[in-house]
Amino acid sequence: MNAQLKPGWAIVPMDISLLPQVLDIERRAYEFPWTETIFKDCLKAGYSAWVLMGHDGALAGYGLMSMAVDEAHVLNICVDPVQQRQGFGLKLLKHLMKIARAAQASIVLLEVRKSNKAALKLYEGVGFARIGVRKGYYPASVGREDALVLGFDIL
Repeated sequence: MNAQLKPGWAIVPMDISLLPQVLDIERRAYEFPWTETIFKDCLKAGYSAWVLMGHDGALAGYGLMSMAVDEAHVLNICVDPVQQRQGFGLKLLKHLMKIARAAQASIVLLEVRKSNKAALKLYEGVGFARIGVRKGYYPASVGREDALVLGFDIL
């Protein structure tokens, strides 16, 4: 899989001034979006937070990851629905994995909705493996949905 960005796009650190655009994408992409408070808490905690920005300042997506000891945890990768299927999700994922590798994490973990076939294809295509299930992890239109826990051994 090619993770090259098209000219005019760059991955830059997320800051509070970008939250309106981030929240707009989040709300259009997810039935149960993160709140502004969650994003602010992630920034306040110093999580690795990045946006994919065009030369015109428009955002195509973002990614957030926490790190502790030798473990990285991808918290959210989201691409604007109108920008999907252009390799942006892959580029964001590869960027987060590069940061985890540089921080000497031995594993990258993430949860994904069992029903999110596109995300599963992306993650498994990079080499993530299914290592567990979190029952009822995500809110759903009826009840709760299980999350698949995926892991990628860096070392």
